[in-house]
Amino acid sequence: MDLSYDEIVGKFEKYVFQTYTRQPLAIRKARGAVVEDVNGKEYIDCVAGIAVNNVGHCHPAVVDAIKRQAEQLIHVSNLYYTEQQAVLAEELAHLTKMDRVFFCNSGAEAVEGALKLARKASGKKRFIAAEHAFHGRTRGALSVTHKEKYRKPFEPLAPAVFIPYNDADAIRGAIDDDTAGVILEPIQGEGGVIIPSDGYLKEVREICDETGTLLIMDEVQTGFGRTGKWFAREHSGIRADIMTVAKAMGGGFPMGSMLAREDVAANFGRGDHASTFGGNALSCAAAIANIEVIKREGLVKRSEEMGKYLVQRLKGLHKDYIKEIRGRGLMVGMELTVKCDDIVNRARERGVLLNCTSDSVLRFVPPLTIAKEQLDKAVAVLDEV
Repeated sequence: MDLSYDEIVGKFEKYVFQTYTRQPLAIRKARGAVVEDVNGKEYIDCVAGIAVNNVGHCHPAVVDAIKRQAEQLIHVSNLYYTEQQAVLAEELAHLTKMDRVFFCNSGAEAVEGALKLARKASGKKRFIAAEHAFHGRTRGALSVTHKEKYRKPFEPLAPAVFIPYNDADAIRGAIDDDTAGVILEPIQGEGGVIIPSDGYLKEVREICDETGTLLIMDEVQTGFGRTGKWFAREHSGIRADIMTVAKAMGGGFPMGSMLAREDVAANFGRGDHASTFGGNALSCAAAIANIEVIKREGLVKRSEEMGKYLVQRLKGLHKDYIKEIRGRGLMVGMELTVKCDDIVNRARERGVLLNCTSDSVLRFVPPLTIAKEQLDKAVAVLDEV
């Protein structure tokens, strides 16, 4: 199958829901931190499927695991036990310091499960979320996603109140007798790579403990080494009551999980929640291989080191259009004094894929395997445009 760019776009325009603003680029293959379009042009990828391809595109170990598993067992549903799900559940429990794992297929699905569990465990209905938060576009996740243009067409949604991010006192003041939980990103991704001050999440943890409120940490974008730790909440030294992960979990294969402490997880009984495809043998095999690559290649530490290198290089750019550079590991945001859509377009034309979020923030979430030379080229192109 070798359709031309125009043929591909034509089929998209005729048959696919028009819910995405796509860039004029059709990608045919990828490896490491480089993607190639249908015309054979290569691009350095600083987006990584939106913080998904942490081990790089088509890592040989992940590809091999998928191939071998596909020849043996793909899917049988959760009516039965599978070895792959058992092994992955144990691995995730150890990595996250959580007790129980529920497997699903995406970040939004993981958040849906987390909200549902919090309501069942607490017997309460209302959630506290942060301004500029993004937790997904399904109905429950949308109720705690802040941006009005996403929410308004689908209201009424589940009850939620939004408070300023990085303001623990605001959370304390918002908790009432019907608050089921507080849901936060340890670093806000779609909000523009917003990093909280030291001590913020620890104080939120203390407030939740004092008031008996469940704390949900959304690590969908920040997990699996992205911020220089396995999970971003480790920077604050706290543990959540419920945690969501996805994106980089499967090495590019769709995969998500909702995790919880034992006493919280115990509130879900048989039949309370389900996912037909969640934890299928193929996705679990991909995730196991992905985690092994992160460990074997030291990508958590590498993310920390390469993130510092990227920030250093970005600080060497012309200052007149830079408002602020912030980041942890290879999750870096460069806030500009202008909107960044045109910069993304011009960089793509020169062979570098960038991402613009919150109108004026260039978000860098490249594969953790990206080479210094590739980062150098990306920064040089950014300087040009």
